[in-house]
Amino acid sequence: MRIQIVAVGTKMPAWVNTGVDEFIRRFPADLPVYFTEITAGKRGKNADIKRILDKEGEQMLAAIPKGNKVVTLEVTGKPWDTPTLAKQLDSWKMDGRDVSLLIGGPEGLAPSCIAASEQKWSLSALTLPHPLVRIILAESLYRAWSVTQNHPYHRE
Repeated sequence: MRIQIVAVGTKMPAWVNTGVDEFIRRFPADLPVYFTEITAGKRGKNADIKRILDKEGEQMLAAIPKGNKVVTLEVTGKPWDTPTLAKQLDSWKMDGRDVSLLIGGPEGLAPSCIAASEQKWSLSALTLPHPLVRIILAESLYRAWSVTQNHPYHRE
């Protein structure tokens, strides 16, 4: 199984890339995790947010390989603690498909992405900055994997 993280936004600060890379490099070869970045639409004073969201959604869905399980990160999704995420990870492996996790832009995800989603996951009831979500997601996935492997990281 491969895990793809599709995120709106490019040109992240160095601390974000460093944090994400730290966890992604720890995954074993049989569970690669990789990012696909989607360019955010231009937002200005008179921006057509619906049109921007729809375009971002089209790009996100086009970036997902055919047959992948789609999981959206949404405030209204189900909150998963680490043991639950570890069970989800095992369940995804048993499903036999690759997984694409979608992180929206400032206004969230396009309706088309939400409609394509098979699962909705909430990292927090808080509104989190999108760069920070990338690090939290990478670390959470790594921690969940470590639980499934009885690796000592999850006990730190």
